[in-house]
Amino acid sequence: MGIPGENHLAAAVVAHRGRVLLVRRSETERFLPCVWGVPCGKLEPGESPRDGVLRELKEETGLLGHVVRKVGESSFVSRYKGREVKNWQDNFLVRPLSLDVTLPHPDQDYRWLTPEELGTVEIDDYNNEIVRQAVNRLRGR
Repeated sequence: MGIPGENHLAAAVVAHRGRVLLVRRSETERFLPCVWGVPCGKLEPGESPRDGVLRELKEETGLLGHVVRKVGESSFVSRYKGREVKNWQDNFLVRPLSLDVTLPHPDQDYRWLTPEELGTVEIDDYNNEIVRQAVNRLRGR
């Protein structure tokens, strides 16, 4: 951390009864509008990834959760205001403690999908890999 243009994020693969939660981003989002993915967001200064993933889950879905385990790390480069930004992400398997999903934007949607059903929504390769990491950990691979 400490490199200009670097973001630290945390993502939640929320698993319940063999399904994972995917959320479609709002069309007003600057990054990946209308794309399906797992709840994820930037950590606040001084915030741990485990605390951040639960905060982001609550902000983005209204759900409370329990971190089961870290399932991986990933990184990607995005563009913001004409420059490249490095993004580092911790990915967590999360068990929901509540199930009433409340999305912040009216044009968003959510679905609970089995791993086999992921192809039924427009999920990008990056989010698909994050879900695969978590599902493999669940299955002991």
